[in-house]
Amino acid sequence: MFTGIIQGMGAVTRLVKKGGDAVLEIDTALDLSDVKTGDSIAVSGACLTVTDLRRSSFAADVSAETLSRTTLGKAAAGTAVNLEKSLRLSDLLGGHLVLGHVDAAGTLVDQQRKSASTVLGISVAPEVMRYIVEKGSVAVDGVSLTVNRCEKDRFYVNIIPQTAGTTTLQFRKPGDALNIETDILAKYVEKLLAAPGTPGGAEPPKDLDLNFLAKHGFLR
Repeated sequence: MFTGIIQGMGAVTRLVKKGGDAVLEIDTALDLSDVKTGDSIAVSGACLTVTDLRRSSFAADVSAETLSRTTLGKAAAGTAVNLEKSLRLSDLLGGHLVLGHVDAAGTLVDQQRKSASTVLGISVAPEVMRYIVEKGSVAVDGVSLTVNRCEKDRFYVNIIPQTAGTTTLQFRKPGDALNIETDILAKYVEKLLAAPGTPGGAEPPKDLDLNFLAKHGFLR
């Protein structure tokens, strides 16, 4: 698990395809002294397991599923990536709970300066957009951000200078693909509230009506 607070950047040295999977190698100035093989590192938002570790580089296996859902499948030598080591229970939770399970890639469609910050408009598919709400949290290339506003097929986030200067978002231009992870809570709520008879839908209590809600303090 992660927080979406990027700890450093790295550069892809190579992506070696192995059947439908791949091995990703990354150079970085991030302190890896507390990392060991088998540990998790979020690479631009995708949780990967370290399989080989050196002083200033590491390698990780990338499954076909991750390659298909993220931008890592198109990573080339020199591609800049955001890095975050996995969360310890004693760490500060400065962003929001991020699993490193990317839903899909979105597209940067709008980029505007607003005072010292930059506002990014990101287009996503309807099946992803449904889980994004105004003032909710979203991870963009692994960066924890607050959603400023939503439109039918896109959402907007504000990038402050600190975030821009310490993440790969400073390099992104309109047309670029970005890894998007929505808040997992929305998916659980949707499944729990799904209509009876739908996949994952549970039968609601038969006495769940307005009187029940009022009796238990949900309505006034």
